[in-house]
Amino acid sequence: MIRAKFAKLLLDFHRASGTSRGVLRQKETFILRIQRGDEIGYGECNLFRGLSTDDCPEYESKLQWVCDNINLELAELLRETMFFPSIQFGLEQAFLSLNSANPFHLFSSTFVSDQKGIAINGLIWMGTEEFMLEEIKSKLGKGFDTLKMKIGAIDFETEVELLRAIRKDFDSETITLRVDANGGFKAENALAKLEVLKELDIHSIEQPIAKGEWSSMAELAGNSPIPIALDEELIGVFHERDKRELLESIRPQYIILKPALVGGFHGSLSWMRIADDLGIKYWITSALESNIGLNAIAQWTATLDINLPQGLGTGSLFKNNINSPLEVEKGYLYYDSKKDWDLSKLENLFYE
Repeated sequence: MIRAKFAKLLLDFHRASGTSRGVLRQKETFILRIQRGDEIGYGECNLFRGLSTDDCPEYESKLQWVCDNINLELAELLRETMFFPSIQFGLEQAFLSLNSANPFHLFSSTFVSDQKGIAINGLIWMGTEEFMLEEIKSKLGKGFDTLKMKIGAIDFETEVELLRAIRKDFDSETITLRVDANGGFKAENALAKLEVLKELDIHSIEQPIAKGEWSSMAELAGNSPIPIALDEELIGVFHERDKRELLESIRPQYIILKPALVGGFHGSLSWMRIADDLGIKYWITSALESNIGLNAIAQWTATLDINLPQGLGTGSLFKNNINSPLEVEKGYLYYDSKKDWDLSKLENLFYE
């Protein structure tokens, strides 16, 4: 007999972080705890307000339904939560955790066993010109050789100048530059902006225009001098046939997979199978999870054959995160098995 409960965790940013959807100071997430005898499993249901397709008033009642019905087969639980991808993500983690000798060792790989690092990009948040320049210098100083800059907070010309400042000292062989527009460009002028960015040897641009504009996005993907990566476009697409239709219609060069937003690992693998059929490449990105979810994504990612830097460096953003063996050093995410998880902080969530 399995018992389950969930608890809300409010993560506080060290400093306010800007996105195209506003400035973030706190991030809400939910931890699922399941228990069978003395065995305990943990999973993170990472609801992302304003972005997740399951951001709805019924979210917590659906989580309670999951806890009340936790003894159903996992496959049935996943079917019943199809339209709640972040809950699917938490369920997958929790059962992997419960059935593992170590509740935090979910997948076998050299990431855990041999402390082999995963290459990640350094994320440059939106903000003032001064703030973004400071962030760029900080990431370069910490040894990152792939930077991802969120654009759209300040005027485009200033953002281009920031990128140009990086290219003045570091060519594309030394530093890889990615940009993420979060759908911030208008369809009518997006191509002109991409032509400007072309001069800066940009690796790729995520979601240049808003999701749902398939014909405009397809035209961009076919004519852009910079590879297009779909991100938000994948959110809320649940059925295999619809996923295939989307990718066949737009034909992007890349897709970005955030397990909490696309139905966990099985949802991500569904997208990957279709992308492989169509010759579309991909990488994995976290979505402001606590270290519980980030650990699961990192361990799963380490089992995949993806030779690109991943987007897994967000664990250090929060000042009240669950202390874990995860650490970032010189552009790599590591699992230091000599360090322990802070079980007391985790368990206290359920007894406050």
